[in-house]
Amino acid sequence: MQIRAFERNRDRAAWDAYVEAHPGGSFFHLSGWETILADFFHHRTHYLLAEAGGRLQGLIPLAEVRSRLFGNRLVSVPLGVYGGALADDEAVETALRDAAIELAEQRRVDHLELRHLQPRPGLPTVDRYVRFRRAIHADADANMAEIPRKQRAMIRKAMRKGLQAGFGRDTGVFYRLYAESLRNLGTPVLPRAYFEQLHAVFGAACEQLTVRDAGGRPVASVLSFYFRDEVLPYYGGGSAAARALSANDFMYWELMCHAAARGVRRFDFGRSRVGAGSYHFKRHWGFEPEPLHYQYHLRQGQALPNASPDNPRFQLAIRCWQRLPLRLTTWLGPLVARQLTW
Repeated sequence: MQIRAFERNRDRAAWDAYVEAHPGGSFFHLSGWETILADFFHHRTHYLLAEAGGRLQGLIPLAEVRSRLFGNRLVSVPLGVYGGALADDEAVETALRDAAIELAEQRRVDHLELRHLQPRPGLPTVDRYVRFRRAIHADADANMAEIPRKQRAMIRKAMRKGLQAGFGRDTGVFYRLYAESLRNLGTPVLPRAYFEQLHAVFGAACEQLTVRDAGGRPVASVLSFYFRDEVLPYYGGGSAAARALSANDFMYWELMCHAAARGVRRFDFGRSRVGAGSYHFKRHWGFEPEPLHYQYHLRQGQALPNASPDNPRFQLAIRCWQRLPLRLTTWLGPLVARQLTW
C-alpha cells in the first residue's frame, strides 16, 4: 500500500466518487474543500490517498491553519464539522492516521485534530459538540406530526404573519443577515467572497433560502449543503425582527419541505455546543443529540485545545465584539476569521 499526496487534476473524480460511496463520507470530505482552503484561505493542504494495485483504498483530508491568536493546527477538516480518514478497512485507516500524525510532527504544529463521528482508540477526545440528525418524509404532514406540539405552534404562528420563503444566490442579502447575527453572538464573520466561492465550487449542492416579511423585507436567511440524500443547513442569520416573527422557525420548516420535495430523506440540523442556545432550539424540534468525537494528537507539552466561545479566556473579547458597530465587525471579522477552524 502506498500513501501519497492528492493531485487535483489527476485525483479529483476518484476522490469524490470514493467519498460518495463510503458509508462514513460527508460533504466536508469532498475535494472542493481543498480548493477553497488552499486557493481562497491560503492554508497549506495535505490531502492524502492510500492506494494498492492502482485502486483507491482510503483517504484523509487535512489542512494546516497557522495563527498567532489560536496556535498552529493540522485539522480534518477546517470549516467543516465532520472529518477524519475514510478507508476500506481498519488497517488502511490506521495507516492514514499514522501518516497524519507523522505529518503533524514534521510540520511542528501544536496539535492534529480529527473530527470523528465515532471515537478511535488511543487518541485524547473532546466531546464538547453534538449533532442533530433525523429522517424526513416525502409528505409534509408526516414531517409536521413528528415535530413537538409547542414547536408546531411556533411554525403555524409564523405562517399567519405573511412570511414568504424564496431560493436564490444573492449573497448580499444573505450576508447582511449572517453578519448581523454573528456580531450579536460576538463571533467574527467570514468574508462575503467565501460564500460566493461556495456557490462557485459546489454549484447546486449549495443552496440559499431567504425569508421575507409581509412587506418584502428580508428577515432571515440560511445557506445549506446537499450531500447524497441529506440536507445540512449550515450558515444562517436573522435580523432583529426575526425573533418576533418566528422567522427562523418558518425558515427551517420551509427548508425541510423544500428538501423533502427535492427527494432528500435526511435532515442534518448540524453541530451545536452542548448547552448552547442552538442546542436547545434543535431539541425543541424533536431532534436528539448525537455526540461528535473530536480527537487529537498533541505535541509534547501541549494541552487539549478549547477555541470555543465557552472558554473563559474569550469572554471579554466576545462582549467587546458584541458592542462594536456592525460595519466595523464586517470589516474586521474576515481578518480574524481566516485564522479560525470553526
